Formats: sequence, C-alpha cells, structure tokens
Amino acid sequence: MTQPPVPFQAHDSGAYLHGTKASLAVGDLLGPGFESNYEKDRISNYIYFAKTLDAAAWGAELAAGDGPLRIYLVEPTGAVEDDPNVTDKKFPGNPTMSYRSAEPVRVVGELEGWAGHSPEQIAAMRHGLTELQRAGKAQIED
Repeated sequence: MTQPPVPFQAHDSGAYLHGTKASLAVGDLLGPGFESNYEKDRISNYIYFAKTLDAAAWGAELAAGDGPLRIYLVEPTGAVEDDPNVTDKKFPGNPTMSYRSAEPVRVVGELEGWAGHSPEQIAAMRHGLTELQRAGKAQIED
C-alpha cells in the first residue's frame, strides 16, 4: 500500500516535483503565466515545484480544474530560488524543499502510484486558505 506524503521528507527520486491536474508529456515545458492554485484570479509570475511529495501533492490537490491529480518530475531550465511564500513566512530554512523559477521547467517523467492527503486534510487546507483570503491575509509574494 502506498503511504501518504510525509512533510519535510525529500522524495526518494531526488527530483524536483510539480503537482497539477494538467495532462502533460515528457519534454513539455511548464512556466509562469497561469492562474495560481492558492489565490483565485492571480496570474503567477513563477512556476513552483518541490523536492517533497507532500508539497507536490498539495499542488495537485489544490490545482484548478477537474482532471486527474498528477505529479510530474521536472528539471529547471533557469535559475531556481526558495519559495518565499513558504520558506521564511512559515518554515524558516526551507524544510518543505519548495522552490520557484521565473523560467520554465521541463517535464522529464510522471510519478505514478502516489498517495495524497486525506479528504479531511484537503478540506481543512481549503478552509484555511478561504479564511486567509476572507481576512485579507492571503498575500502571495510573486
């Protein structure tokens, strides 16, 4: 049985991971310019990815759309920086291994057979994000 994601644990592959509902192929490029998963109507200036299944699963689970949840193995085509929305605001030192780039990432494979968060965890995360937006605290540094 596949285990659910563990926070702060790098994926065994060591690869960068990107969670989404988009159907992509090896060689496709993912880049900035799409709606943020975390703030409705915000077009992102960066592409976000991580080295943990936990963070990538959140990306897939919170992505807009109705497609199947997917996690892709990606390689950056440009400079990589720590995701400031997580690193210094919530988890100093970047234990989530969350990153972003203003340049595209290339899909090099798809992670199969992964387990995500429980429906209760997803509902709690969505509720928390809604509450942050309602309180005017959903500030994304982008």
